[in-house]
Amino acid sequence: MPQKIFVIGATGYVGNGIALSLQSKGHGVSGLVRSERSASQLQQAGIRPVPGDVLEDLPSVLECAVVADTVIYAAQIPLDREPDVIRSLCDRLAGSGKTLIFLSGSGVLMQRTTGAWSSDSFAEEDMFVPEPLALPRVEAEGLVRAAAHHGVRSMVVRPPVIWGPGDNGPVASTYRSIATTGAACYIGTGLATYANVHSADLAELFSVALERGKAGALYHAVGGEIPFRWIAEAVARDMNVPSRSLTMDEATEVFGPFGALMQSASSRLRDANTRQELGWTPTHLDMLSMIGEPRLRALAQPSITKEK
Repeated sequence: MPQKIFVIGATGYVGNGIALSLQSKGHGVSGLVRSERSASQLQQAGIRPVPGDVLEDLPSVLECAVVADTVIYAAQIPLDREPDVIRSLCDRLAGSGKTLIFLSGSGVLMQRTTGAWSSDSFAEEDMFVPEPLALPRVEAEGLVRAAAHHGVRSMVVRPPVIWGPGDNGPVASTYRSIATTGAACYIGTGLATYANVHSADLAELFSVALERGKAGALYHAVGGEIPFRWIAEAVARDMNVPSRSLTMDEATEVFGPFGALMQSASSRLRDANTRQELGWTPTHLDMLSMIGEPRLRALAQPSITKEK
């Protein structure tokens, strides 16, 4: 049955994909926007723009949320502000029986291995030591799941690295590393491994969670996993350049502080419970299928031009 769905974060990479996917399935989708340009883009895609800002005018956003059948929270705001926003959203929806799906991420359980392999892999309900920087996100996850005890059909979706058309993930950053170093770079031994999922498969998971998800549930979304060194070696072959290991200090210069943290860490997920409960099966299984895309090769061109 078609629903009125309000997407908070509908202009972001992931949120936009989810909004477009749900709109294509016949739902009436509205999305929060902060600019006229974003409003125009959503409108052209058949999504009703709703002006607002969760940080600047949260009460107005909450009023928009309460008139929807389903709220999807996919906004990217400073993590230290997230728990307060989520607490307010859950409180406003309490007792309504409405659906709330919160987009989290496997960064909450990533392990700082400085590029080394980790044998640890986490299923949906496994205990883990939270990444310190992600403690506010862990708190937000708990608030959403607890809302199931207060009359909200609330769920958390926790994907790993998300890839697909136009993404700016590890494959893109590895191509970009050639522009500054002349080599496709990885960190340490390069065996740190992040699970991954295609953006279209993740959008489909939101759709099936909307239909069949259980209140209070946590769902993982895994299409595959790959060590960062394998990515670098595939990019190096594509661009006919060497691959190269970086120290953490070097990686900070090449990838930036956050990129260096992510590409030196392991975050391995299992999603058997999600697949069994929802019948979700990803269809895009190989992140390296992006290798050779013109938009990615273009990221490496500046260094090659200079060498010539």
